[in-house]
Amino acid sequence: MQANLETQMNRAITLSALAVVALLATLLLSLPLAAQQTGPLPPPPAYSAPTPTPQPRPGYSPAPASAPHQTTTESPLSTDPPKIPPDQIIQKFAARELDFKKERDNYTYTQTVVVQTIDDYSGQPDGEYRLVTDIVFNPQGKRSEHDTFAPASSLQRIMLDEQDKEDLERVQPFVLTTDELPKYDVKYAGQQQLDELNTYVFDVAPKKIEKNQRYFQGRIWVEQQDMGIVKTDGKAVPDIRKRGSEHLYPRFETFRENIEGKYWFPTYTHADDTLQFSCGGIHMRMTVRYENYKRFGSTIKIGPATEAPKDKP
Repeated sequence: MQANLETQMNRAITLSALAVVALLATLLLSLPLAAQQTGPLPPPPAYSAPTPTPQPRPGYSPAPASAPHQTTTESPLSTDPPKIPPDQIIQKFAARELDFKKERDNYTYTQTVVVQTIDDYSGQPDGEYRLVTDIVFNPQGKRSEHDTFAPASSLQRIMLDEQDKEDLERVQPFVLTTDELPKYDVKYAGQQQLDELNTYVFDVAPKKIEKNQRYFQGRIWVEQQDMGIVKTDGKAVPDIRKRGSEHLYPRFETFRENIEGKYWFPTYTHADDTLQFSCGGIHMRMTVRYENYKRFGSTIKIGPATEAPKDKP
């Protein structure tokens, strides 16, 4: 996400102007008293500003905050070694993730993205981006997207960029397959119970960051029976800071649910973070919901027609 520097500068100029006016007024009021003092002035009296009543901006009706943050009951992390070597666990869940990735290509679903900036003064959203998209895959596995609800964005302090869109597709619903495994350092961290699930816990980080590539860095939880990832907690990397341009990305959690008893599908991503731009911190929230998973049928291969061999008499 990229900060809107012009908006930040305008707010800073407005605040600075108000501060100058307040300072001049204070000096004028205190001038007679200061003329009678021969030493340092006494400290100013303590002052508490009244709590303001937040007023909505004209033309903007903030959407209700996203649904309550999905939570899990977690046991303390146990660092006891697992019954099988961690390297074998990694290879098993990576193979399982590869199967899951292929299977997910046979499902349609609806993705709802809500990104809000939060005003630090009122604690309420002061801008929102919302997009509802139907995700469809054709028989060749090509991803097709159809936006079904896309109101005009009211975000002013940040802008979504191409990396944000790529992260929504690849990083936040993180899938660590056998093909992707060589790109990452995966270290065993322990075992933990999430609700009723017994999981292995691994820390994941990219070995090397290639130009124009996006990666996940953080922690994953792998269900011990099905060997599927059930939760991720981390962020998309790298942050991008160039001259006159900053692109920062929030820390997030993604939860998966068991679909049709075999695979764990991402269903909910949540972020509540303050992005530290050079112009100041910007508090933002993001919620992504993946819903209505439906298997659309067996994969059909389409290619040139060939004549079937005839049976010999």
